[in-house]
Amino acid sequence: MRDIPRLCAAVCVLLLASCAQLQKQQADTPKPAAPQITEDMLRSRAQEQLAQGVKQYEAGDFDTAVKSLNGSLEHGMLSKVEQSRARKYLAFSYCISSKEQQCRDEFRKAFEINPEFALTPAEDGHPIWGPVYRSVRTQLISEREATRPKPFIPLGKAEQLLQDGIVKYDAGEYVQAQKILEAALVEGLKDRNDQVRAMKHIAFCLCLRDKFRDCRNEFIRIFDVDPNFDLAPAEAGHPSWTKTFAQAKAQAKKNQAAREKKDKAGAGSTKK
Repeated sequence: MRDIPRLCAAVCVLLLASCAQLQKQQADTPKPAAPQITEDMLRSRAQEQLAQGVKQYEAGDFDTAVKSLNGSLEHGMLSKVEQSRARKYLAFSYCISSKEQQCRDEFRKAFEINPEFALTPAEDGHPIWGPVYRSVRTQLISEREATRPKPFIPLGKAEQLLQDGIVKYDAGEYVQAQKILEAALVEGLKDRNDQVRAMKHIAFCLCLRDKFRDCRNEFIRIFDVDPNFDLAPAEAGHPSWTKTFAQAKAQAKKNQAAREKKDKAGAGSTKK
């Protein structure tokens, strides 16, 4: 009976040694390497989701198609052409689901990703997304044109004198401004709007120097160039020329009416 405890102790020692040996063997055994996800695998998965999304779209399952198409883009492994294709079917799905803003956004992204992106004639003529696609395309073309550097076109002598005269006017140098603006008219401003602008500021210079009769006559001359001339709201209320301009405008209308009456009378006598 005295040997039983010793026997139990020996068994425990053997068991502990066996466990330790087993643990050592397990520690020494190399663990299997975790599977590596490669770019090719991600690209293949993205292409599968793209193809799946197109099939779901064609089957009319638009919500599921949107999920698959967005999933294909999340990997970031599709080519530009493939990305624009995914965006195209996203746009189609959104437009058919009456989500025009999302449809518009996807068409825009397709253009931005792939400048060569375009719908086929059959797709372009679709009544639901065709107008949205054309609207986005037109907007992008306008934006691109606006950002292109415009060629520098030097001003002609008359136009440069006009600019110089306006600078002098803004600086409060009214005598010098008037001389330069008159020189611009003599040199020959080609654009009617430039002619009117020069004459208007000449009139302003005259009124600001209390030469109201000359100011009035200059305003009247403007109506010979542009019968529909009027001051801008910010200009019309200026205390230096408000009354003078009103008088000039009234006189110009009388002159115009008299000319028209004379022309009618002349036409009538010619017929006789």
